[in-house]
Amino acid sequence: MAWLEVVRTGPFTTVQDRGRPGYASVGVGESGAADRVAHDCANRLVGNRSGAATLEITLGGLAVRVAGTVSVAVTGARAPVTVNSRPQPDYTMLHLESGDLLEVAYASEGLRSYLAVRGGVDVPPVMGSRSRDTLSDLGPDPVAEGDRILVGADYTDWPADEFAPPPAAPENPLMMRVRLGPRDDWFTKASVDALLRETWTVSSDTNRVGARLSGPGPLHRAITRELPSEAMVAGALQVPPDGRPILFLADHPVTGGYPVIAVVVEDDLPMAAQLRPGHRMRFHRMVAPTIPR
Repeated sequence: MAWLEVVRTGPFTTVQDRGRPGYASVGVGESGAADRVAHDCANRLVGNRSGAATLEITLGGLAVRVAGTVSVAVTGARAPVTVNSRPQPDYTMLHLESGDLLEVAYASEGLRSYLAVRGGVDVPPVMGSRSRDTLSDLGPDPVAEGDRILVGADYTDWPADEFAPPPAAPENPLMMRVRLGPRDDWFTKASVDALLRETWTVSSDTNRVGARLSGPGPLHRAITRELPSEAMVAGALQVPPDGRPILFLADHPVTGGYPVIAVVVEDDLPMAAQLRPGHRMRFHRMVAPTIPR
């Protein structure tokens, strides 16, 4: 049996997999890795199934000591990786021996790194997932110093490639694609135009639930009556009474009582999950294709 003993956690580290879909009707969101592209890449590099659990490391700072022989990979936010203080590459498979100290330093760019170990992180699943949902308080507790994280057997064949090309750094401002609605008609035309024209900035009020955005001014409503609670999805741009939009991420609530002016397309959410406070973004409207008659 192999495990990882946590020496240092960094600001915030949790166990994440691909989430627990299908429970919105009972008030439980999907959760899962905020950047699923990086999560899946880490698992592929060590030959895991895509649903294997990884460690999601916010801003870096994690250190673990290995018990047993393991293979690992670090992806996501670009952070210096060392084994026994010797520099190692990210986005590649690393083979570690018992007693080795793996450290993921503070990220130079991006927000969330992923550490996959061949076999996956073995913690008890809750409602079919090993993910920590910070909003619903489900799943394993955030990783703490002294934890012994068991290695599971959620793997397949060894991968054909032991490294992957890292993604390019996100542009600043980053262009994100959105589809307007379902409640864009609750806002003035000027505010809808401003959403698509202006540059928005990720504020310091950001976490796995969502990122509050600051901009040139508040978005104003054309319809001011109370909105009954409606279903929410990851990528929703909800606008509370202060007019500052909130971009919902992995641990978003399943319902909300404020109007959603637009929704970021699913393929752009991994990039959104890597944006630090201060990073700028702009929104580009996606228009549904016309179906010929």
